[in-house]
Formats: sequence, C-alpha cells, structure tokens
Amino acid sequence: MDVKRILNYLADLSANNNRDWYQAHKDEYLFCRADFEEGVRQALAAISVFDNEMSHLQVKDCVYRFNRDTRFSADKSPYKNHFGAYMCAKGKKALRGGYYLHVEQGHCLLAVGGYWLPTNILSSCRNEIMGNIDTWRGIVENKDFVELFGLPNASKWGEGSRGFGLEALKSAPSGFPRDYEFIQYLRMKDYCAWVKVPDNFFEGDGWIDKMARIFKVGKPMMDFMNNVIDDYE
Repeated sequence: MDVKRILNYLADLSANNNRDWYQAHKDEYLFCRADFEEGVRQALAAISVFDNEMSHLQVKDCVYRFNRDTRFSADKSPYKNHFGAYMCAKGKKALRGGYYLHVEQGHCLLAVGGYWLPTNILSSCRNEIMGNIDTWRGIVENKDFVELFGLPNASKWGEGSRGFGLEALKSAPSGFPRDYEFIQYLRMKDYCAWVKVPDNFFEGDGWIDKMARIFKVGKPMMDFMNNVIDDYE
C-alpha cells in the first residue's frame, strides 16, 4: 500500500470532513480506497494459508463502508477518518471472531478475536473457559501470546500499544463465583487481542509476513471462542 498517501488523504479529510471537500477530492479518495482494498486482498491471501476458513472471502466481504452512520451520534461528520476491514468467515457483520486491519493516522492497528458479544454468548464463553481452564491458559498464557498482546485488560484501549481485551467488569459477572482463581478471564467483556503498529508498518510488501505472524499467534484464542459462538450463528 502507498500508506503515506492514504494517511495524508485521511488527515486532510479529517480537517475538512464535509461533502463539498469530499466531492472535490473524489479522485484521491478512489485511489486510496482501491489501494487499501488491494492491501486487504493481499492480507486475505496470506491469512488463507494458515486459516482456510478465510479462503472464500472477497475484499467486498471485508471492507467497511466509508460513510458514517450519524443517526444516533452528536458528531455529524459524514465520513470516517480511517479505512477498516474485518476478515471473518461469516462476514463482517457476524458475531464470530475474525481478523481486523485498521489504517488511521497515529492509530494503525491489527486485531484478532471478537467484541460486542451479547450477554448470553459472553456467559457461554465464560463457562467454556471455566470448564476448560487448562486449555485456555495454555493458549493465552503462552509465551508468544503474552509477549505480543500482554495480560487481560492490562492496557486500556487508546492508552497502550497492545492489549488483550478492550473492556472488563470491575467484579465477577453475575452468576459466577467472585473467588474463582482465574477471575480475570471471566471479567473480560470481549475476547479481542490487538497491537498498535506505526504508521509506516504497511509500507512496501514486508508487512504481510509481520501481519500473518501476529494473527497466527492470536488465532488459537479466537478459535476457542468461535467454537462457542458458532452454536449461536
């Protein structure tokens, strides 16, 4: 990807987030969008090597729309300030965990797993963790996983450079024992592992292999959760 050009466009748009500016620079948007989509195509090809559930996906199945839904937001800016793609076997609107790629000035990142799960599914995931705690710990306390993503909710979203979980309850979830030895895993409100990357991460072709390594380390955690989520989809 020509990530410098993409990020420059997104920065300019953020400073001029209105329809008139967008229309006047439509050609630049179309170039940046196409370049980002080519990056997603390359990412899909690399991910499919170690996760064949992704092999049927096309770029259009993964890339989010650029227009913002402003119906319930005080911010009426019509366009997003980033490009994002969610590579999930059941589509980008599915509850199932997948791989996320985000390009935004100062906030580029890669993430694997799932978030915003309904309470009933979260409860099932927590029960699955308790019932298979040794397997779960073997995955998320693995040396490579901890070095890459850290411990659960040790870094809050927006404050750190990596994290395992975006949000957590302050105490045990309803119906679960407060004195459970590994309560930190039950307090999690999502099971998403993420890494912020520098803005130049996506330059050239070398980022594909680095991305694949990050996603491969996070995949066993995602697979554990998907085995539960699949019962609901």
